[in-house]
Amino acid sequence: MSLLEIRGLGLAHGRIEAVKGIDLDIARGDIVALIGANGAGKTTTLRAISGLIRPRAGSIRFDGVELAREAPHRIARRGVVQAPEGRQVFAQMSIAENLRMGGYLVRAAAEYARRRARVLDLFPRLGERLGQAAGLLSGGEQQMLAIGRALMAGPRLLLLDEPSMGLAPLLVEEIFAILRTLKQQGITILLVEQNARAALDLADYAYVLESGRITLAGPAAAIADHPDIVGAYLGSA
Repeated sequence: MSLLEIRGLGLAHGRIEAVKGIDLDIARGDIVALIGANGAGKTTTLRAISGLIRPRAGSIRFDGVELAREAPHRIARRGVVQAPEGRQVFAQMSIAENLRMGGYLVRAAAEYARRRARVLDLFPRLGERLGQAAGLLSGGEQQMLAIGRALMAGPRLLLLDEPSMGLAPLLVEEIFAILRTLKQQGITILLVEQNARAALDLADYAYVLESGRITLAGPAAAIADHPDIVGAYLGSA
């Protein structure tokens, strides 16, 4: 059984149908990429999985439990955690305080310390300036903090929305190197990413979302070689 199983998911913004009956599966330990143009419905799909948008149709099952009508905080408690588009760190709070917000459900001090040490091992730059206000970090450092804050919640499914958005190429490489480390650690990830080449190089499986519909799905390597995807998203080799 898939860790996440979506069937016939329909989502709308008012009267505008944004997602039109999609099916999507994520196996435990896999990274699944969801690629597509702006406005295709990718972020809307993530928001529905997180409980921020109520589906108008369909089912979202996580580890056998229906999420489609659950409150966002209950979904987060089940281990579905999102690092949102645009990072959205708490700018006036320190790095340490942002991490504390990510781990606010962790009651045992030893477990909290273990998670924070793991995050700071992944992102040593954050450890060098724990007392610094998050708003003073560079865009890349804020993205690291957003991912680190999500990891503090101990996600069973990590939802990443455009982690490379607005970053310089070297920082994009650094972020994806960290995602490869998370993959090696067995963390299950649903990745929304406009850098299709980087996403497909990383992912195990991929879906292409166009105008609210899944138009192509398969192993990421096969999707990367598909002529329509090369022409629309990857450019020349």
